[in-house]
Amino acid sequence: MTTYPGSCHCGAVEITFTSNKAPEEMRVGRCACSFCRRHGARTLGDPAGSVEFRAASGALSRYRFGLGITDYLLCAKCGAYVGAVMADDGKAIGIVNVNSLDISDTFDPAPPLHHYDGEDEARRRARRRKFWMTATVIA
Repeated sequence: MTTYPGSCHCGAVEITFTSNKAPEEMRVGRCACSFCRRHGARTLGDPAGSVEFRAASGALSRYRFGLGITDYLLCAKCGAYVGAVMADDGKAIGIVNVNSLDISDTFDPAPPLHHYDGEDEARRRARRRKFWMTATVIA
């Protein structure tokens, strides 16, 4: 396993992404929702990997919208969107915004844009189970 570190802009939220895959093997995408577009997000998950978000008390903000099943993680100090987590079958799964990783320039600056409008909760959870990874939030 390789560890890919990262953080928000000010460093108050630290990220540890772990994967067996080399960066060029990772599937990066862009969501077409207004939240992701406004943040310029490029996200990825590795079902065989994991991500940990670690923040000091009060440094992490969670935002929910749409179906209300996902916590979008933002730094409460600098506002950077670092990733998202969702409770699923008693555990948390998530994605990381590659813009927050130290190796962000390694990834395609304009990966495919995905439209998820019209998904119900069951369909959204099923899709995420295929691509998201084990996630831990320590705040």
